[in-house]
Amino acid sequence: MIGRIKGTLIAKAATEVMVDVGGVGYEIDIPLTTFYGLGELDSTVLLHTHLVVREDAQLLFGFGTPEERVLFRTLIKVNGVGPKLAITILSGIDADTFANAVRSKDVKALVALPGVGKKTAERLIIEMQDRLPALEAGSSQKPLIKPMDHLADAETALINLGFKPQQASRALAGIVDASQSLENLIKQALKNLS
Repeated sequence: MIGRIKGTLIAKAATEVMVDVGGVGYEIDIPLTTFYGLGELDSTVLLHTHLVVREDAQLLFGFGTPEERVLFRTLIKVNGVGPKLAITILSGIDADTFANAVRSKDVKALVALPGVGKKTAERLIIEMQDRLPALEAGSSQKPLIKPMDHLADAETALINLGFKPQQASRALAGIVDASQSLENLIKQALKNLS
């Protein structure tokens, strides 16, 4: 699995970059929010990545911050939201605005995003409610996304093994002790899937 890429930015477009790492050019799909934060060509760039392996392709998605990557990974767990739609959503709305739209059940704000219809917006609101951390009343806003942990890494590993995000999530939900090693979490999840 490729978790991050650091190298020389050799090509960039609104939704794709190419990063040279030791003579190998990695094509990486990015949201517009990441594009706006990129430097000039030939500058050093660091992207947090998510690799999707399919029968016909290996797709690498890159993000400027780990939190943006976590939101992407959370979005692709929603039924009917694939990686391309998740990138489109992240391109059209920042994480705070997205979280506020989900919390306030603002279907109109989500339907305004390219590729998101009314049914998808409603599904996003229903399925994302539990996945966004609650804000404490009266305190300053906490980060929207929890940092990656072994459970999230195990879930990503299962998805890269070919399981659907919903299957991986359900397999890991039954594990009581999430503090164990990544290897043990994956083994237990595979047992739950069989």
